[in-house]
Amino acid sequence: MKQEKVVRYADMFAAMGAEPRLRIMRSLLSAHPEGLVVGEIQAELDIPASTLSHHLEKLKSEDLVLVRRSGTFLRYTANTTALQEILGFLYAECCTRNKAVEPEKVLCCR
Repeated sequence: MKQEKVVRYADMFAAMGAEPRLRIMRSLLSAHPEGLVVGEIQAELDIPASTLSHHLEKLKSEDLVLVRRSGTFLRYTANTTALQEILGFLYAECCTRNKAVEPEKVLCCR
């Protein structure tokens, strides 16, 4: 794997490594594909507006969330394509040394 992709994914993981940002991502995924407006995220997670803005900007800068204008509101959605890329990166080498588990079973089952 190219070093640039490893660096990109490391930055994405770092962005989700803060507890509030991980909560935001889970909330956005629960509302997928419609997403949530900022006020809904704020009310659901009880994060002050200025702090929420900072966290959303960090997630957006790492391409983990997408934003679009919805009337006078900003609507945020989880970038599921980027999240699938991260999972693909994590599981690309899954069990290739010992063949103990088929990678497909890891990705499709809970």
